[in-house]
Amino acid sequence: MTLRIAAALTLLAGAAVLLTYLHLMGRGPLAGPAERHLRAMKDRLAPPESVAVFTLAEFAELPHRVALDEYAPLEGRGVVMDGYIQRFVRAVDDDYHLEIAPTPRAPGGADTVYATAEITPGIRGDSRRWSYEGLVAAFRPNHGGAASWDDGPRRVRVSGWLLYDYPYDAPPSAWAKRMTSPRISGWEIHPVTRIELWDGSLGRFVDLQR
Repeated sequence: MTLRIAAALTLLAGAAVLLTYLHLMGRGPLAGPAERHLRAMKDRLAPPESVAVFTLAEFAELPHRVALDEYAPLEGRGVVMDGYIQRFVRAVDDDYHLEIAPTPRAPGGADTVYATAEITPGIRGDSRRWSYEGLVAAFRPNHGGAASWDDGPRRVRVSGWLLYDYPYDAPPSAWAKRMTSPRISGWEIHPVTRIELWDGSLGRFVDLQR
């Protein structure tokens, strides 16, 4: 009897974990319109037809904590940001998270305020150049590789879709921006559909082909 109860409790716990995960991914039976919309936006595969240059300040100025019908139209915009990757992380859903800072970190200095961009499995496919290891070598991030890079992070430019990842929208205070290295906004570039690397010898950005 004790073993049956333990097995039943284990099964129920596993089902609860699965439902929670599916809900967070916007796929579960309890997911509402906002969660399902967020999943659809994250799963986009086609690149935007055009992109607008975005800065940290412009990410911060986008609306916060508003209804779906107010922010959804903005997610039809393509954006591009120029900067340096200070942290590069593989998430549990296999997205690659990029922290893009507008300036490189000074030697021995601290990380700074950043905007988020994400590279999804659907976009990168089985590309070796866009694999985790390939992108670590391309970006030379402050964090994310096996060791630090002598030359520091490389200047990059990432393009993709504007997306409001509302569960992570907590605009930092002025104090936090001065004293820590917070995410500027729940708005991000997701998915990233184009990556360009700065070529100093050419004096311009060059596409990192998939």
